[in-house]
Amino acid sequence: MSIAQQLYHLQELDIEIETDRQSLQLMKSQLGESAIFVKARADLAAEQKRIADLKKQQQTFEWEADDITAKLKKSEEELYSGRIRNPKELSSLQQDITMLKTNRSKIDDKDLELMESLENSNTKHSGLSEQFKKVEAQWKIDQQQLTADIEKTGAKLVKCEEERQSLISILGANTIALYEDLKKKRKTAVARVTQGTCSGCRIQLPITDLQRVRSGSVVQCSSCGRILYLA
Repeated sequence: MSIAQQLYHLQELDIEIETDRQSLQLMKSQLGESAIFVKARADLAAEQKRIADLKKQQQTFEWEADDITAKLKKSEEELYSGRIRNPKELSSLQQDITMLKTNRSKIDDKDLELMESLENSNTKHSGLSEQFKKVEAQWKIDQQQLTADIEKTGAKLVKCEEERQSLISILGANTIALYEDLKKKRKTAVARVTQGTCSGCRIQLPITDLQRVRSGSVVQCSSCGRILYLA
């Protein structure tokens, strides 16, 4: 393998290493709870809280209704007992009974509305619960796959870095220094020669340069300076 071929392979390794590093960074950023998972869980928790609040209201209405029922029963017993003969007291008692009945009716109406709201919330909660189970199941699958991909890419990256290090030790300090300098300036240090043209700058190469490239020498493009590689 010529030096130019080794440098071209080094360049391919560098591109692969950079791609793998970016992929690893992206995949690691995706580990943990996804936005969809968090939202599905939050929606379910919010509906659970709403149901709990509605049940508390329902309990309060029941207590108020029981209290009014007890007062109403006592007042009606008092009204029909015959013990109260004073017209003014009777009228006041009848007004109290009317007010209690009105309040009881209002509470009953509110309780019916609450029961309807609770039924709707329970139905919604059931749907959200099923949706969350699906999202959670898919999230677990995605996390498992992501973890496996991270391990696979990480192992591949280590192998590429080891191969790169081996190439560097073979090529020598001066050749690597030239390669790294060109990479900083041109992004790609090695250019393939295709049909007598430098693939880096698209300039037709002189015959003398082509002959030197064919001989296996390290030749730089006279236009862009990249190291030329003839496959």
